[in-house]
Order: sequence, then structure tokens, then C-alpha cells
Amino acid sequence: MSNGAGRPAVIFGGPSPEHDISILTGLQAARTLAKAGRSPACLYWSKTNAWFEVDERLEGADFADGVPRGSRPLRLVVGSGGGFVGESGTLRKERPLDISAAVVCCHGAPGEDGTLQAALDLAGLPYTGPDAAGAALGMDKLAFGEVCRGAGLPVLPREMVEAADGWSPSFAGPYIVKPRFGGSSIGIAVAADAAAVRAVALSAIALPDRRSGIYSYQQKYVGGEGMAGAPRRLNPELPARTAVTVHRAVQTITRVARLRGVARVDFLMDGEVVHVNEVNTVPGSLSAYLWVDPVVAFGDLLDALLEEAVRRPTTHWTTDGADGTALRSAGTIDGKLG
Repeated sequence: MSNGAGRPAVIFGGPSPEHDISILTGLQAARTLAKAGRSPACLYWSKTNAWFEVDERLEGADFADGVPRGSRPLRLVVGSGGGFVGESGTLRKERPLDISAAVVCCHGAPGEDGTLQAALDLAGLPYTGPDAAGAALGMDKLAFGEVCRGAGLPVLPREMVEAADGWSPSFAGPYIVKPRFGGSSIGIAVAADAAAVRAVALSAIALPDRRSGIYSYQQKYVGGEGMAGAPRRLNPELPARTAVTVHRAVQTITRVARLRGVARVDFLMDGEVVHVNEVNTVPGSLSAYLWVDPVVAFGDLLDALLEEAVRRPTTHWTTDGADGTALRSAGTIDGKLG
């Protein structure tokens, strides 16, 4: 439980296909905070849904075969006095770690779809990034598209394919096919027609071929410097109208999707025409590589995220109206059952 004091924490890992990338993001954040003298608590969420406190000096390879040696088991406890609690012997009273706020570095469900955020809310721990509702919306590609469309933003038509047969599209191909609740680059494929979409729906999740023209998971994360070294152009020259559309769309999405912290909004562009694609509410490396105009150091970015987490809590529950009046006048339960 946080009282605004304590030290910052970094949460990473989780039972997700993006578990490994989350570890790399989390270690970058933890190492940066440690070098700034912030003494972060490094909270590792394993593939088997267990929690551990680990050393920020570890490298990614230390997690390749599972939980690193020397990790301290933890439990996430909700309710009054909850938080991350260290396991102890019978003679020691368990106490939660004294955490001011947590930097969430989890990519993919359940660390990015609202599940973790809801648990942290119940535990009373401030955290960075979206609240539970915003995280769930950002992970749901279909719902996010409809929210953007309802807000008047340009969005390409999209449909949900629930079965491998019987799907008849309402718009012409080619089609970009991806899991409704997946990450921005996992399981994505290009299909020329409806038959090809049905074939993709039947297949196992696979990374796209480079020839597809899709910005793949491997291009983003595997090899070299990861996201920092992935092929891209920063601040490209855009037609004035296109740039205005993008900036206004991001402002609208920030409002309607309840974004907090650092989020990356992806667009599709054809000439001067742009359409909103999706939002990544916990982007890889927290998109530190994009802060070039003006330049924002990673440590300063983390400080701002932690400050926002404490200053703008995601939830505020109230029991106003729950004063017992309805209970006292309700009569018996058997009477209500007839």
C-alpha cells in the first residue's frame, strides 16, 4: 500500500507472448532509476503467474531459463494494507513493500489489458500508464476502432472474423488480419481475399514474412538494439494537412481512450490520407527513442511517469449512499424469493 512515500517500483514480465520484451523494457527502466539513486524495487512477474523481487543489475539472459537465482518470492495482496508482500517465516509478520508508485513495463495481456491495472487498483498502488478501462480498450482492436469512429476520427473499415467459414466481407481486400486482443506486431498477416482471411483464421499464430511489408515483431525487437535500432524515420516530412490530422487525432484519442503515461498511436497512411490503426498503451522501451523534439532523457521520462502516477490516481471509489437504508428496509431474503 502506498502513502506517497517509499521507493519506486518497476513491474515487468507476465504470462504473455511478449514476456521477454517486457523484461528488457523493465530492466532498462530499473537500471535508469538505480543510476539516478532511486533504489527501485524490481518486481518480476513470471510466465507461471508468480511474483518475485529481483536485482536491477540482472541482464536479459539471466531470465532466459526462468526465474533468476536469488529472486525473492512475493505475493500481490489486495485490500486494506495490501500490496506486494514478501514471503516470510511464521515468526515474522508479513509486510508489504513500501512503494510510492510502480512503472508498468508489461507488454501484452494480462499486464496491458487491464487485468494487472485492476489488481493494482484494489491493492491501492499507484502505477503508470492507462487505468483498467483504458488498458482494456487499447488492447481490444475492434472496440478501439469503433470508439475512434464514434469520435469522428478517420478509421478504415474493420470486421471481426469469428469462424473459419461463412465470413463474407462488406468491403474489398486486401486485408490485414490480426488477433483482436493481441499485441501490435504479433500474429499479424496480409490476406488478398476472403478465402485467404479464412485460411489465416484457421492457422496458428505466426510472425509475418518481411515481404509482406508489415512492420514485424522481429524487426521491432529481435537483434541489435531492439526498438531503438529498428528501421524507422523520426519526424518525417508530412504534408501539412496530414500532420494536423495526426496531431488532432492523437489529442482526441488521448481523451476518449483515457490514456495516461506514454502511449504510441499507430496510423495507416496512403498518400496524404491517414487512418487511425490502433494504440499501444505500454509500448516497448516506453517509446523512449521517440522523444527527440524536444529531447527527453529516459530518466526524466520515468520521473514524470512516476509523478503522474501519484498525482493522478486511476481510481477513486466512494461509498456515498451505501448507508444501510436499503438493507434495513429490505425485509427478509426469503420474502423476496416469494
